[in-house]
Amino acid sequence: MNILVVGGAGYIGSHMVKLLAVAGHRVVTLDNLCQGYRDAVRYGEFIEADLADRAALERVLKGGAFDAVMHFASFIQVGESVAEPAKYYTNNVTNTQNLLDAIVGCGVNHFIFSSTAALFGEPEYTPINEAHPARPINPYGRSKWFVEQMLEDYERAYGLKSVCLRYFNAAGADPDGELGERHLPETHLIPLILQAASGRRDGIKVFGRDYATPDGTCIRDYVHVMDLCEAHLLAIETLRSTQKSARYNLGNGNGFSVQEVIDSASRVTGCDIKVVDDVRRDGDPAVLVADSRLAREALGWRPRFAELDTIVGHAWQWECSAGEWAGV
Repeated sequence: MNILVVGGAGYIGSHMVKLLAVAGHRVVTLDNLCQGYRDAVRYGEFIEADLADRAALERVLKGGAFDAVMHFASFIQVGESVAEPAKYYTNNVTNTQNLLDAIVGCGVNHFIFSSTAALFGEPEYTPINEAHPARPINPYGRSKWFVEQMLEDYERAYGLKSVCLRYFNAAGADPDGELGERHLPETHLIPLILQAASGRRDGIKVFGRDYATPDGTCIRDYVHVMDLCEAHLLAIETLRSTQKSARYNLGNGNGFSVQEVIDSASRVTGCDIKVVDDVRRDGDPAVLVADSRLAREALGWRPRFAELDTIVGHAWQWECSAGEWAGV
């Protein structure tokens, strides 16, 4: 296939570009590098452009004869979305509509959207399946839910077929050590813990130990970044063969507590990790775990890196190479 990966210089997008290229597909990355890194795009063609630039999008799409577009170019920090909602609605909604209009205008018929479990809001039950009501409680989650609804309308009006993939907690790194997580600032638990283990951070905070869980800390569903990318590849293959739009939750189906992640990091790294207990954060549910049976049944998706120590181990391999890309 011939695939355009928007946001392919970022964390998940760069892993997707590698997977597509290794699988033998032609891949073109489009990224404005506001959060991505040029050196993370190690495969295929790279084009620096912004989703707000409709003319640039049309030039790329008209010149590429693309079978599908994959969209990873969203802002993702929940706290920042509360403080700066305009930034999130402009990029995640308005710019995505700009991309969709260019796609429709250039005759591309298949679209894969990087969505999020944040659109569910406070869970009514867990594990969370696709039938769970969407009630986002922050601008980030709402921005993703808006796009999912836009895609329904674009299919009815213009015939654009799409798959929305709702991630729970993306984690880990390329098993080959070429790619990994490089957010500035970093907000995800596993890289934060590993930065504490490597000395790039003083310690790690645990926000609350009084939740209704076995060890009192929050439980989350961590899914390896390469397993997420495998799901995207299966999604585009299935979409092209069935011509049926769909939404899927992506997670391991197993939850790990904050303390279990810290314990795993200690095992993997052999380091003592300084932990500071802090009060609960507003809006942190005790348990968030995906029911991903639909993706497994419809796509034939099977996570290969489901063990927590494997996920942490791949992330640690990347953290140990931090001096090469972080100026440490």
